[in-house]
Amino acid sequence: MAAPIGPKTLSLSELQAYLKDLGAPIPIPAFPSAEPIHNPNDIYRSYIAAALETLVDCDRLLLNESLQKPSTASKGDLVLVLPRLRLKGVKPSDLAAELALKFPALSLVNPPLPLDNYLQFFYSHKALPRLLLPYISERGNFYGKRCSPTTDGLNNKRKKAIIEFSSPNIAKEFHAGHLRSIILGAFLANLYESMGWDVVRVNYLGDWGKQFGLLAVGWDKYGSEEQLGAQPLRHLLDVYVRISAEFRPEEEARARARDNGRPDMVAEIESRGLFAQRNAFFKRMEDGDEAALALWRRFRDISIDRYVDVYARLGVGFDVYTGESQVDPATVATVEAALKERGVLEEYQGSWVICFDKHGAKGLGTAVLRGRTGTTTYLLRDVAAVLDRAKQYSFDEMIYVVSSEQDSYFQRVFKTAELMGRPDLAAKLRHVNFGKVTGMSSRLGNVKLLNDILDTCASAMHRVMRANATKYAQVSDPDAIADTVGIAAVMVQDMSGKRINNYPFDINRMTSFEGDTGPYLQYCHARLASVARKAKEAGIDPAAVGGDGGSGDIDYSHLEDDHSAALLRLMGQYPDVVGMAFKNLEPSTILTYLFRLARQLSSSYDVLRVTGAPGGPGVALARAALYENARQVLGNGMRLLGIRPVDR
Repeated sequence: MAAPIGPKTLSLSELQAYLKDLGAPIPIPAFPSAEPIHNPNDIYRSYIAAALETLVDCDRLLLNESLQKPSTASKGDLVLVLPRLRLKGVKPSDLAAELALKFPALSLVNPPLPLDNYLQFFYSHKALPRLLLPYISERGNFYGKRCSPTTDGLNNKRKKAIIEFSSPNIAKEFHAGHLRSIILGAFLANLYESMGWDVVRVNYLGDWGKQFGLLAVGWDKYGSEEQLGAQPLRHLLDVYVRISAEFRPEEEARARARDNGRPDMVAEIESRGLFAQRNAFFKRMEDGDEAALALWRRFRDISIDRYVDVYARLGVGFDVYTGESQVDPATVATVEAALKERGVLEEYQGSWVICFDKHGAKGLGTAVLRGRTGTTTYLLRDVAAVLDRAKQYSFDEMIYVVSSEQDSYFQRVFKTAELMGRPDLAAKLRHVNFGKVTGMSSRLGNVKLLNDILDTCASAMHRVMRANATKYAQVSDPDAIADTVGIAAVMVQDMSGKRINNYPFDINRMTSFEGDTGPYLQYCHARLASVARKAKEAGIDPAAVGGDGGSGDIDYSHLEDDHSAALLRLMGQYPDVVGMAFKNLEPSTILTYLFRLARQLSSSYDVLRVTGAPGGPGVALARAALYENARQVLGNGMRLLGIRPVDR
C-alpha cells in the first residue's frame, strides 16, 4: 500500500472540503443508498440526481435509482433511464432532449447528451483524476470496501454472517470436488467482510456418522501403522476405498429390497455383514465407548493437521473448526421434542422420519432423523447445529457453500427448522451452490487429489517461467512464485464462469499467460510493480511528494487525455462492481472487471509511458501516480478473490 497522495478525503467533512475546492457545491446531496465515503460514483450520482430534482417532478429516490451504469463505456459513465421515472404524458426521448438543454453546469460532469430514451452523463476529464486518485490512494487496501481505516472495527452494530465452507469428511484427502467450496467460500467470507459484516469462517467437518463406522471396520481389516505414518490421509483413503468396494454389493442388495417394497428384507440385510459391523461401531461412538472414540479422535486429528497445511497453501484460514461430533446432544433432543410436539416427527418401521409432502414441501420426500438402531442422521445433527450456532453467535445470516448436488438436502434442513417452529431462523439460512469440475481423470491421468493438482500447476508454471532465463534470474524464490501463480491459475479457472456451471479442468489453458487466465492477471500486477520500481530508480515517486501535500504536488492536468480518462473511469467503477458481486454472490463479477482493467492497462503502457515520457518529470510523476493507483485497484480485486498478487 503506497503512501497517500494529495488531500484528505476519508471523513465526510474532509471530502466535502476537497469537493468545494473542485468547484462542487456542498454539502453533498444526501440519498439513503449513497455512500460517498466508500464509493466515488455515489458522489457523482448524488450531484446529478439533485440537479435533476430541480427539473423533473418525480420522487427524488427514484431519480437516484434510475441513474445506472451503461452496458458500455461509450454510452457514458452514468445514464438516466427515463422510462423508469414513469412520467405520464411525457415522451422519454423528448424529455431527454429537454433535460439536456436545461441541465445546470456541474464541475464534476460534462453537459449531458440525449440518446433515445436515455440521458448520458460523462465524468469531466479535468475533475476525474483530481477526485479519484487522492480518493483511491488514501483508502489503499480499503478502496472498494464499505469500511475504512478510520471506521473499521468501531461499529458495534455490524451484521454477523456465519459462512460454512470446505467441510470435508475426515480421514479423506482433498480432491478436486473440494476445491470449489474452498475457493468460493473464502471469496464469500472476504466479500461479506468488505461490505462491513463480521464474518465467522466455519469448517464443519464430517467427523461423525456411519461412514466413520465403515472406515473403522476397514481399518481393522486393511490398516497399516507403517503406511499411516508415511502418508496418513492417502492410506486412510485407500482403506476407505477398499472397504467401500467390499460394502457395495450389500448396499445394492438393500437398494433392490427397497425398490421392491420389502422393508423386511431391508431390515434383514442391515442386520448382518458390513452393515451390522458399521452400524455397531457408530453406535459405540454415540454411546461414548472410549476405544471407539480414541480411534475417531486419532483419525480426526491426523485429518485436521493435513487440511491446515492445504488451507495455508491456498491462503485460506478458518475461525472455527467444528464438526457433527460437536453438536450438543441436548440440542438434538430439543429438536426432536419440538418436531414431535408439532406432529411433524413420526415413527415409521422403527425409524423417526419427517414426511415433507404432508407439510407443504412437495418433492422433498421422506427423511430419516433417527434410524432404527437409535443413531442420529446428518439432517438431525445439522438442524441442531443451526440452533447451537444461533445461540452462540446470534447471526444475521448463515451461508452453506456446498455443491448443487445437495440442493434438496438443504431445502430439507431449512424446512425442518421452519417446521419445528423457528421460521425466524429458517429465513436466515442460505445455500450458495455450485457446479462440478469435470475432466479431471482424462487430463491428469489418475491424479485427482488437490495437492497433486496444485503441484502439477506449480510445475507447469515453473516450466513457463524458465523459458525466459533473464526474468527467471530476477525472481528471488522461483518455487514460491510458481506455486502462487499456479494456485492463481486454478482459482481463476474455477471462478471464470457462473458458479452453478460445470467446467472442464484444463491444465494447459489455465497455465497460459495468454487470454483471461490467472497467470495473465499475475503478470499484469507484476508489470505494474515493475513500472513503479523503474520509476523510483529514475527518481519518480508519487509517494515521496504526496504524503502531506495538497493537490498541487501532482499536476493532474497531465491526466486529462482520453487514455488516462479511460483507465480512471474503470478504476472508479470498482466499488460498484463489488456491490454487484455482493448482490449475486458471483466471483466472476469481480474477475470479469479485473480482466477489463488489465486489458485497459495493456493498451496504455505504450501511450502513457513513465520513464522517458515526453513532457518531462511532471508528466512522468502524474502517470506514475496513475499506475500506482491502478495497481492498488487490481491488487484489491485479486485479494478479494483470494489471489495473492505477485510483484515479480
